[in-house]
Amino acid sequence: MKNKKFKRILSGLLCAAFIVCQTLPVLATDEYGDPIVTATPVPEEVYHTDYYKQPADTDSIEGWVQGPQIEGESAILMDMTTGTILYSKNADKAQYPASITKIMTALLGSESLKATDKFSMSETAAHGITDTQSSSIYADTGEEFTVEQALMAVMLQSANEMTLAIAEQTSGSVKKFVELMNLKARQLGCTNTHFNNPNGLPDEKHYTTANDMAKIARAAWFNPTFRKYCTTGYYEIPSTNKFSETRYLLNHHKMMSGQAYAYDGVFGGKTGYTEAAGNTLVTFARRGNMYLVSVVMQSINGAYSDTKSLLDYGFNNFSRSAIKAKKEICFSCLPAEKYLIKDYRKCVLFYSMKTPSVALPNDADTASVKKNYSIQKNPAGRPLLTINYTFNGHQDGTARYYPKTSISDLRL
Repeated sequence: MKNKKFKRILSGLLCAAFIVCQTLPVLATDEYGDPIVTATPVPEEVYHTDYYKQPADTDSIEGWVQGPQIEGESAILMDMTTGTILYSKNADKAQYPASITKIMTALLGSESLKATDKFSMSETAAHGITDTQSSSIYADTGEEFTVEQALMAVMLQSANEMTLAIAEQTSGSVKKFVELMNLKARQLGCTNTHFNNPNGLPDEKHYTTANDMAKIARAAWFNPTFRKYCTTGYYEIPSTNKFSETRYLLNHHKMMSGQAYAYDGVFGGKTGYTEAAGNTLVTFARRGNMYLVSVVMQSINGAYSDTKSLLDYGFNNFSRSAIKAKKEICFSCLPAEKYLIKDYRKCVLFYSMKTPSVALPNDADTASVKKNYSIQKNPAGRPLLTINYTFNGHQDGTARYYPKTSISDLRL
């Protein structure tokens, strides 16, 4: 009886085992008969900085296009023609700029020096930077260069010793040149910038903001001599009196044509990196009638991904449009403004030779743009009638009008 019971139990177990085997997948085996173990690959975790999810400050503008997420702590995208800020994130926060400082150095050199002028490297310029890891073309004391060669070395090779040479040639000393840098920054409307050297090497007293840097870069772009230096992709410095070989300089901005992250429309710019500053990047680009400059600070991976996101955002979502405006305006001055124009008439005639324009989201109408008038001092000449255009409270463009007649005529 027990044998029959045992056989029934064994038969049941064998049937159950057979059913289970039928439902299990057949495992592949290797040449030795061992099962090949496979696993579903786990997607690699994507790293983002603490600032990636922080929304853009410009997202708060009514009717504005929401900005992209970027890794950089500070960034700005500006339409250079109108000065309109299309994107802004922590743009007024002080940051270390690293080598994008050299945009200011190259601008001042372009304004003050003749490209064909020659000079000899001083001992302090050639060997004034002791950091052996510093970017350099290894210029030697007494070596002769032209100003163009020096500025190409500054903008393409980021040569730090050549910034000292440009400083000395421009102002007589690095100290006086730094004073000139800070004066120029104030003249351009920078409010939180202090330069302490012409190259951007680490210094606690050397800082700027993305907003201020955009103002500097915009002013530099409108200098045709500077544009030549920042948009050149390749340059050669032939043998000199101290160095027998040709120096080959390649622009380090990887979004230029033919480079690793080439982007349609990018003209050039300036890269920067120190451990304290992280990656900093200034980029000039154009599509159609839109000229953009982007500044990214305290970023990673060269800031190229951030810059691409910003340029895509600007070119895809905004356009520049002309504003209907009179060529001449008869403006009634307020009593407090009369001392500026030195005239006691109630109405003064102002004129402009340019058609003003604004940069707006693609679906916005220029009819929604508001304007306000003001009389402003003009350090370069006669006072100006300035028209500021705004879109839902956001500065969107400016027009300048000049007095139709001279001050001496107004007094008659």
